[in-house]
Amino acid sequence: MAERRMSNPFERYLTLWVGLCIIAGVILGKAAPGLAGSLDSMAIHVNGAPVVSIPIAICLFLMMYPIMVKIDFSRVVRAGKSGKPVFLTLFINWCVKPFTMYGIALLFLGVLFRGFIGAEATDMVKMPFGLDLPLGASHGAGTVVLHEGVKMLEIPLWRSYLAGAILLGVAPCTAMVLVWNHLARGNDGLTLVMVAINSLTMLVLYGVLGGFLLGVGRLPVPWQALLLSIGIYVALPLVAGYFSRRWIIASRGVEWFEKRFLHLLTPVTISALLVTLVLLFSFKGDTIVSNPLTIVWIAVPLFIQTVLIFSLGYLLARKLRLSYEDAAPAAMIGASNHFEVAIATATMLFGLHTGAALATVVGVLIEVPVMLMLVRFCTRTRGWFAS
Repeated sequence: MAERRMSNPFERYLTLWVGLCIIAGVILGKAAPGLAGSLDSMAIHVNGAPVVSIPIAICLFLMMYPIMVKIDFSRVVRAGKSGKPVFLTLFINWCVKPFTMYGIALLFLGVLFRGFIGAEATDMVKMPFGLDLPLGASHGAGTVVLHEGVKMLEIPLWRSYLAGAILLGVAPCTAMVLVWNHLARGNDGLTLVMVAINSLTMLVLYGVLGGFLLGVGRLPVPWQALLLSIGIYVALPLVAGYFSRRWIIASRGVEWFEKRFLHLLTPVTISALLVTLVLLFSFKGDTIVSNPLTIVWIAVPLFIQTVLIFSLGYLLARKLRLSYEDAAPAAMIGASNHFEVAIATATMLFGLHTGAALATVVGVLIEVPVMLMLVRFCTRTRGWFAS
């Protein structure tokens, strides 16, 4: 109960703090573009694509560590035996989510918003790996042109946005869902199991589904990007939490650990989350101010997709008679995205300054506010599930 009381001042006004942090981030990015640019450039790159932002990685560690250190890892083994929530997650993530993302993005970007985006607007993207076509040749929806001395594919801009949305749709979350589950007070042990299974499944299905939906054949799997991001965002705080928990309990006892140490960590996760928001929006503050309507056109289908996938997972969890603690993470892991891998893949495949890369960045910007909205919905509908 002490933890719940301590977290209330944050959680009671969390929507307000999120809004203020978004505004602060945009203002910081516009007022101090040099500082924001310098922080944004501090990243670990793989094949020329920024995979791990060092400032964001530090914030994510501070978000994840308090969650990991609270987990009783003996419960993780028991949680792994809970078949229904794991199978529900796999079904939503790989049999439903990629295809609904494709359909929703195609409807909005290719039909409803096409006139606003510009029916004749085009984008220059990289040639597919290993493809060398003559100038003027057609490839899919694109035409080979010479751009600044380099052969590029000229494609409709809306299709470039669609490609970015697809990359988000085939990259379910493997890290931040631990934060959403923690805030919703779900089953941390089960969430950790699902994150591990999801990470392994991505290594197999990410390239297959992404290549199929993009229409470019088998999408090259960004092995290094996947493993690096999972290692830094999940494995590092997991290992730190596991060993520090054992050491602290062995040296100071369970009572000191639970009443003193965890008490100090209570506000750290949400504080780090709010700092992450400021950083994310400061990195893209200039882009948001310069292209507000473009951000809206891309954000609408991403928002609808997120709410749809969450609703489907949540309702199916209720039909399967899962407990609330299992239902919340099972629904949220499909709704959120592994945006780091989506951004890295878009950059490697299409280019850093393409519409596809911009679409994955918009996914980052709406992820936190939308998922916090869903967390609040979860906590208010806890009574829908049997205890």
